[in-house]
Amino acid sequence: MTTDQDLPMDAQSVTAIFAAKGTDITPNKDQGVIKVVKHPGLDGDRPMIGDRVTVHYTGRLLNGKKFDCSRDRQEPFCFNVGKGQILKAWDIGVLSMQRGELCMFLCKPEYAYGPAGNPDKIPPNSLVVFEMELLKFEGEMLTDDGGIIRRIKVKGDGYTNPNDGSSVDVHLEGSCGGRLFDCRDVSFIVGEGEDKGVPLGVDRAMDKMQKGECCVLYLKPKYGFGSEGKPEYKIGPDKDVVYEVTLKDFKKAKESWEMDLNEKLELAAEVKHKGNQYFKAGQYYQAVIQYQRIISWLEIECGTGVEQQKRIKDFVLTAHLNLALCFLRIKEFSQAVENCNKVIELDEINEKALYRRGEARLLRNEFSLANADFQQVLQINPLNRAARAQISICQSKIKEHHEQDKKTYANMFQKFAEQDAKVSTLTPILSMLPSPGAEADSPPPPPPVEIKGW
Repeated sequence: MTTDQDLPMDAQSVTAIFAAKGTDITPNKDQGVIKVVKHPGLDGDRPMIGDRVTVHYTGRLLNGKKFDCSRDRQEPFCFNVGKGQILKAWDIGVLSMQRGELCMFLCKPEYAYGPAGNPDKIPPNSLVVFEMELLKFEGEMLTDDGGIIRRIKVKGDGYTNPNDGSSVDVHLEGSCGGRLFDCRDVSFIVGEGEDKGVPLGVDRAMDKMQKGECCVLYLKPKYGFGSEGKPEYKIGPDKDVVYEVTLKDFKKAKESWEMDLNEKLELAAEVKHKGNQYFKAGQYYQAVIQYQRIISWLEIECGTGVEQQKRIKDFVLTAHLNLALCFLRIKEFSQAVENCNKVIELDEINEKALYRRGEARLLRNEFSLANADFQQVLQINPLNRAARAQISICQSKIKEHHEQDKKTYANMFQKFAEQDAKVSTLTPILSMLPSPGAEADSPPPPPPVEIKGW
């Protein structure tokens, strides 16, 4: 770590030392951030824009006074580099580092705390010095399950991104195990990439990209080619794949607020048809995208007139029911229950919603709740044989569960009884022990002394 004695006391000498020993790493070479390496890092990769980096740092004024230090808190600092989340100097500096590297950065005010400084810590227009160690870095997770990891090689322009329904022009290079299997320019509709042989993970990353961006996507099988693989590319089942993607151009689809209700209803019919096609083909994730678009457009619409209101309700109910079915197929049972609940809020005697919620609850081992749903289905439609069969399964599972509980409690009580028996057999022995505080083998008390003359 840097000590107060490591830093000279005046700005001129500090700047001179950094300029002599260091490298100007600012893009326009204005000496805004000068870097001096104290300990080289490991050879290999450097962070890319958007990577999640973990660092230790110490910040000092030019007089050597420390104003911030992660080591004092005994906790490293994490952030996504190159995203403008922290000081500009940090974004520039960390992107130049290797894992394990320890270096110092001299930062001009415009790359650090600016003309205002930081009250009580950093005076206005101050040059500051940071010592920084890059502990580790990893790509940016685009999904909660970590199935799509992005690393940005070239940052895109602007602040707009493609949305579902956008037309995009991209260049793709796909590889598996270091072997290039796909290299082409392709145009597709976001949400319908499957139609052009574009993996789900590439399609889902589009709404995070800007025009001109080039990134590397690391895709788990769920977002690549799944359990079936891709025979034409000689990719087996359940293989991770890597795609380098360049977004050359795109044309955004209209957002919900840009469309009137009639436009939404017309598009909803087309999107529903597309979703049904994906569902029938077993492409459930792609079907989910389409049905969710309908919900986003119509869920809060009221409509004017009975006929329009009915059309809106029918679209919303059907989309939620179809989503529930998709989530059942891909074993996301909580999502299935959630979509069934949305239908039941609008139509409490909807037979399909109750049945599908019962299926999801049964698969979540919520046997009593599932049984109640199937019982409601029979009240609505006594001829529903499937519901009757499911009730038998639920009752069997409930009985099986109760029997298992009995065995568990019986074993528990048996163990308690055995422990009590052990204690009772030890009681005679324990009674022979002296009470707490008494001395073992103490002699008997002396006989009473007879006092004569009384």
